[in-house]
Amino acid sequence: MAGRGSRLRPHTLTVPKPLIPIAGKPIVQRLVEDIAGVLDEKIDEVAFIISEDFGQEIENKLTEVAKNLNAKPSIYYQDKPLGTGHAIMCAKESLSGPAVVAYADTLFKADFTLDKDADAVMWVKQVDNPSAFGVVQLNDDNHIVDLVEKPEEFVSDLAVIGIYYFKDVALLKSKLEEVIEENIMRGGEYQINDGIDKMRAEGRVFKPGKVDEWMDCGNKTVTVETNQRMLNFIHADQKENLISDSVKIENSEIIEPCFIGENVVLKNAKIGPHVSLGNNTVVENTEMKNSLVQENAEIKNAKLDNAMIGNFAKYNGEFTAISIGDYSVLE
Repeated sequence: MAGRGSRLRPHTLTVPKPLIPIAGKPIVQRLVEDIAGVLDEKIDEVAFIISEDFGQEIENKLTEVAKNLNAKPSIYYQDKPLGTGHAIMCAKESLSGPAVVAYADTLFKADFTLDKDADAVMWVKQVDNPSAFGVVQLNDDNHIVDLVEKPEEFVSDLAVIGIYYFKDVALLKSKLEEVIEENIMRGGEYQINDGIDKMRAEGRVFKPGKVDEWMDCGNKTVTVETNQRMLNFIHADQKENLISDSVKIENSEIIEPCFIGENVVLKNAKIGPHVSLGNNTVVENTEMKNSLVQENAEIKNAKLDNAMIGNFAKYNGEFTAISIGDYSVLE
């Protein structure tokens, strides 16, 4: 998660993309908790590969994510954007035993038992347009025999979502060391797929783990859509309390599902469906749906749909589908 998420700017100018909240929780926290749910066993360590300029406050938040799972937190730095294989090797001190490797800008929903007899499992999702993704090719034994990036001819409709399980991640580590030593690069970067290919060449068995839902957080539009979908899932499961007891409501209506954080003030407002409002946000004389607002924002006299608003932003106007970052003021 060392990248700054340029496609999600301005929201990632002050906060790394994996810490953008979705339905009230940072993306990376939801991802780690969902992986923990699928594994259904104790997690010893959570290692985060970040940029050193993220700062101590971000590192403290990531440490808390790991500690909430009673796991050891580890922070590693990727100083140059040299690809997924290089990023994983930045955490080489933690690469031993069973492990999950995940890209921290993806969320998923899955209900399957992880096949721990396989040497590795790659999470995949059936997609309608496989030519836009990297896909896996399976043999008759349901083993992954090839990875094809954006195939021009049909190979498979199972897209790789960027989450992997390794029964012994030290094997991946050794193969990525070879990739780097042999300077095998694609587009100027060292890729995890080349390490995986070397493992498969030795006869290691890779199997697919299919997810029911795959949600991207790559840009503003899909992030707002992911927030909507996650609110629907949480509302249906009823495992999380989405509306804080401290919300102050005056002549206002909430149409669920919505996430409403601590000490939010709603005055002459109609909120929802599919709205997330961060802590200490004030909304007045406003209608809002399908929108994502971070903390300490102030929104007045607005009619918003498909909006994304940053921390401490102030908005007072007539635009509808807006995207404004932290500390912005539009009055």
